[in-house]
Amino acid sequence: MSNAMKLCVSLDLPTAKENLEIVKQIKDFDVWLKVGFRSYIRDGKEFLEELKVINPNFKIFLDLKLYDIPNTMADAAQEIANFGLVDMFNVHASAGSKAMSTVMDRIKDIPNKPLVLAVTALTSFDNESFKAIYNEDIKTKATKMAKDTHESGIDGVVCSAFESLDIKANTCDSFITLCPGIRPFGEDAGDQKRVADIPFAKENKVDFIVVGRPIYKATNPKEVVEKILANI
Repeated sequence: MSNAMKLCVSLDLPTAKENLEIVKQIKDFDVWLKVGFRSYIRDGKEFLEELKVINPNFKIFLDLKLYDIPNTMADAAQEIANFGLVDMFNVHASAGSKAMSTVMDRIKDIPNKPLVLAVTALTSFDNESFKAIYNEDIKTKATKMAKDTHESGIDGVVCSAFESLDIKANTCDSFITLCPGIRPFGEDAGDQKRVADIPFAKENKVDFIVVGRPIYKATNPKEVVEKILANI
């Protein structure tokens, strides 16, 4: 990974048409595009193809957070890698080390295989709701999960900007941290609990910031993307 922080734009709008509209407006920028559950379930692989038609240099992050038994996760990972369209996808670290290493083993010989990240603690959790499920504080558990992820051969984690530095200290500097819930200029947090702005993400050595609402709710999305890129 280069040291420059990258912007990943969330495509979470109600229709493919609206998502493609946004993408056309930002087609000349060096950004990643995040395709999540809603868009992928509705619009499928064809949508990924359409994104690459708009600009073949767009990098696509398929955010499906695979979580199942090791073999089923590896089967799904293999299909994603074989698309030849996806540059990065993710799994749940909660699935455990065996599942994560099975995924990495399965795709290791695929040409131009995508980067793989593991989700530690979803950014919608606050400490109390996280503890109710995992019986540990977010920070402690997220770091443990990141260490397991790193040892499993996975490229990085999805975490909040608040855990990024600690995770790198416990793994290595080139271990990727991708952070959702970024409000670049202090916008409203919405349903996210652990949100951060650009300077905070920079300080905490975040590699990818994911921004959705502040871009697509803007009257001029292109201007917002330009401003974010100027700041990172």
